Amino acid sequence: MPGRRWITTIISLGHAAQTFLITINSKVQHYHLFPKSLGDVLTTYKVKELHLSQTQGLWKHEKWGYPPEDAPPGDELWVWFQPHSGVDQTWADLVNALSGLFCASLNFMDSKSTVQPRWSFRPAGLASEFYSANSRFVRYSTLPREVVCTENLTPWKKLLPCGSKIGLASLLNSVKIYDGFYHSLGVHVRSVCQDTQCLTPATELKQTLTVVYDPTTNKNGKQDWSFQSMFDRTLQSQCPLADTRKIYVDVTTQETLPKFSLSPVPDFVLNQKRSGEERKIAVYQIGNHLSPSSLNLKAMYEEKLTFSNSSLPPVYANRFVTGYGLERGGVTCMIYNTMSSNTTVIFMETVPWFLRVYFSSLRIENDGKEIKPYKINFIPAKDRANPYQMELVFRLFANSVTKITYSFERAFLKWTEYPPDANHGFYVSSAVVSTVLPVASQYTATSQSVSLLEESFSDSSSSFFLRLHTETLLVSLPTPDFSMPYNVICLACTVVAIAFGSLHNLTTRDFTASDPSKRKGLVAKLKSFFKKEKESPENKPDSKEEEIPSQKDKDNSKSEEKDSKKKDGNSET
Repeated sequence: MPGRRWITTIISLGHAAQTFLITINSKVQHYHLFPKSLGDVLTTYKVKELHLSQTQGLWKHEKWGYPPEDAPPGDELWVWFQPHSGVDQTWADLVNALSGLFCASLNFMDSKSTVQPRWSFRPAGLASEFYSANSRFVRYSTLPREVVCTENLTPWKKLLPCGSKIGLASLLNSVKIYDGFYHSLGVHVRSVCQDTQCLTPATELKQTLTVVYDPTTNKNGKQDWSFQSMFDRTLQSQCPLADTRKIYVDVTTQETLPKFSLSPVPDFVLNQKRSGEERKIAVYQIGNHLSPSSLNLKAMYEEKLTFSNSSLPPVYANRFVTGYGLERGGVTCMIYNTMSSNTTVIFMETVPWFLRVYFSSLRIENDGKEIKPYKINFIPAKDRANPYQMELVFRLFANSVTKITYSFERAFLKWTEYPPDANHGFYVSSAVVSTVLPVASQYTATSQSVSLLEESFSDSSSSFFLRLHTETLLVSLPTPDFSMPYNVICLACTVVAIAFGSLHNLTTRDFTASDPSKRKGLVAKLKSFFKKEKESPENKPDSKEEEIPSQKDKDNSKSEEKDSKKKDGNSET
């Protein structure tokens, strides 16, 4: 039977993290609860373990602590295959199948962005030591440019046993989810023990959804939140197929942050102890709060938000691009260790082939002193074939900052290799930092040795595996002027059109001489028109009426007679 859990965590700076978690343990051949569409893909392509995340935004480790499932911005996929030949071809077929299943661009995870991690990504489920140490059967790839939207949430909902119309999944309103500061979808498949003696293995499917909201933006500085305000709906039903239907609210911060009260009152509060750290969790049994009305969980604060310095996690990292210009550059990664003890980390970096990394420029420094790594796995890239792969194993000293730097040179691309909006830049995937923490400070993930969330509440482990991702990088490359061909085409077409028009007139028209007297312009036509109007019968005077000459006309006639007499006299002489 699947278990459905809703986890609410109050993180610093007024943010609230909501996590939806469902876990299914069953045989892949039994599709009563396990989704058949996913099971067919796992069986066809010989998948032993699969981890897929689709994330929008960046989780701020130094402010929010550690998430239940850490993921980089964009899409991330890493898969362990069953031992067989032709893993590269199987990987290519798998990403095409998953691309259609999850409505994502996973088919672009080709050899140009795929690597074989040696130490960073070991199996999370059941596996022998020989199999875990063999990196031939693992593939890892990311799409940092991928944008996660509603079309990715819909196929994720279809994998749920009860769908998205009933139970906790009915709260997942896509309009409200994508209003958050951060949201991440996860699908994780691994092999686990079905019984305590681990005689019969089973397949575990875990679906996660993490959303971070900022209630203070609409509450005049107060952190009040509720299901209605965050998801625009309340919980009205529960999934009948689930054996566990609970809501967990982390109320540990009541002692340090502004006090708040929950409504309705939780059924009970349990204490979680991990490596000496104690956390208080309020538990709601959903079935106890659905009658006679729906459940609208609320948190009401007594006063407005007051900003304070939050405690830093044991290990976190930041990464950024250095240099200027479009020829050379560099990358710097700062890894912080706030613990009072040393720890060993594995740093993994995947760099695209068009950023030509100088391995001789790699430096690991701590307080100005160079650190020599224990192990190095560096695989150079091949142009238009494989990316750079770098894995470093070194020690982080207590209460210190370790800096990793290297330089690169930008390559020239063919004009057909530039993506749309090439001037925006090219994304470089997040770096991965893996380590084992001796303390569980701000650690909220489920231990790899357990399947259910309740089992981690009484976890007595002395070590906790941590994998975190840094920021993605945006690098500019020498970009041609893609508008120049357009301008040249416009100019050439204009010149050709003008030349063609003249030649066409010369070759097709018949030029003949015309009589100027017969040519009438616009002015001549107007004069003739008005002249015809004056000569029309309506404007002529009546013939019977005598015209009475005016005095001016008489004077003009006399002057004309005198002139004529003078001309006659001159002619006689």
